Amino acid sequence: MTAIRVTHIGGPTALIEVNGWRLLTDPTFDAPGRRYTFGWGSSSHKAAGPALAAADIGPIDAVLLSHDHHADNLDDAGRALLPAAGVVLTTVAGAGRLGRGHARGLEPWGVFALDTGDRPPIQVTATPCRHGPPASRPITGDVIGFSLTWEGQQHGAFWMSGDTVLYSGIRQVADRIKIGTALLHLGGVQFGVTGPIRYTMTAKDGVQLLELIKPHTTIPIHYEGWSHFRQQRSVIEQQFRAAPVGIQDSLQWLDIGQSTEITV
Repeated sequence: MTAIRVTHIGGPTALIEVNGWRLLTDPTFDAPGRRYTFGWGSSSHKAAGPALAAADIGPIDAVLLSHDHHADNLDDAGRALLPAAGVVLTTVAGAGRLGRGHARGLEPWGVFALDTGDRPPIQVTATPCRHGPPASRPITGDVIGFSLTWEGQQHGAFWMSGDTVLYSGIRQVADRIKIGTALLHLGGVQFGVTGPIRYTMTAKDGVQLLELIKPHTTIPIHYEGWSHFRQQRSVIEQQFRAAPVGIQDSLQWLDIGQSTEITV
């Protein structure tokens, strides 16, 4: 049995501390107020900043970067932090853009071992994502999620979904991995230029996925702070109240800046 500490920094950014490891997901540390372009006529305004500045995070052993090419997952301040991290795990295409000297690219279901010999190793498995509707990959680019496993987990792996819609690739996670804790990217992302098309899961999608993976703990992230996140916490909470009891019981909200310790 292992206790893991999770701190929600804001947006998709969380600090994960376990067995002496300090891991950071999708670093976003820019101040609010800017508008960022996402390509193909899409853009978004950043309305809220992080709970912690990048300078206050401390040493990072690994960055789990679902993708590098959208500022709501890696902004300028987050990018500046990467060279100081022990290793940056991301997509193959992203590692090529960032420079393979400090980034390692993983294909879906690829594995990387975090192992320094002085603490229990963590096996990182990249999981599939599709950041939009069918055939959108050439436009939205490659994205991955991450499953973390280590010896002594009671409930199952720690899983970061990454930015994805609900589709067959992500349903494979339920078939292949026992999930103990799910760090679930939601938000129902939409852009005015593409109308009703969604680029991340809605709360309804999240409920369907959780019915498949049945995690012990679910922590929603990636739902606040940006104008293209169209489902805020109140909408997500409403949908989850109608979910089966087991899913409701798994839900653990973390306010921005809040930490929690979870038994995994």
